[in-house]
Amino acid sequence: MNKGELIEQVSGASGLSKKDVETVLNQLIDVVKDAVARDEKVTIPGFGAWSRTDRKAREGRNPQTGAPVHIPASKGVKFSAGSQFKAHVQ
Repeated sequence: MNKGELIEQVSGASGLSKKDVETVLNQLIDVVKDAVARDEKVTIPGFGAWSRTDRKAREGRNPQTGAPVHIPASKGVKFSAGSQFKAHVQ
């Protein structure tokens, strides 16, 4: 399911216009991105949680040559599905 299909389904289920659903969805995404960028954990009970992860610098290998390659430290995002979400999927 892509974003457009999600908007269409939520619009049909809620009776809200597609434009209103798209606005709310875009704002939700922006709020989550901004909070995680500030290193805050965002939790929606029953659904899941987003948090920022820190990856340490490390040495890797170039798969073609086998030469060592320095991989710098970076930040990532982790999503952990909530227990109700996991139970619904199983």
